[in-house]
Amino acid sequence: MTSSRRRPLLFLPAVAVLAVAGCSSSDATATVAVPSPSAKEAAACAALDKLLPDTVAGQKRHDPTPDSPLTARWGDGDAEIVLRCGIPRPDEMSDPTLPGIGVDGIDWTVQKRDQGPRFISQYRDPYVELLTGTRYANDASLLQAFAAPMAKAVPKTV
Repeated sequence: MTSSRRRPLLFLPAVAVLAVAGCSSSDATATVAVPSPSAKEAAACAALDKLLPDTVAGQKRHDPTPDSPLTARWGDGDAEIVLRCGIPRPDEMSDPTLPGIGVDGIDWTVQKRDQGPRFISQYRDPYVELLTGTRYANDASLLQAFAAPMAKAVPKTV
């Protein structure tokens, strides 16, 4: 990741409330696009996959298709949480108006979506994306479940 000026992050406790909104699909057999990271990034993603919790925010893990260590899924419908590891650096990360949040040592950019908030890890390689359902429109506490696994598996770049 290249170093650039970033907007200040809001460092809030894991139960932070965010002003974002949206809705999500309730397809229990959802297909998720699998990223195509470099071999080094894929290895970090595979390590992360092994550390991910079985339950996040009360939602049980049931991975999407196709099966890949680069993707994971918990819940469905408005409580859906989808993780994609090894995504390319999103263009949106250059937008200084997007809010940022720090939860238990992991920094995230927060993007509003109609389907629910999108969280993108900052200052780590590879990038990790969390797509969430509307249930989490005003609740970032689910990010707490990803802090320890990410700290162990996804190296800091800054």
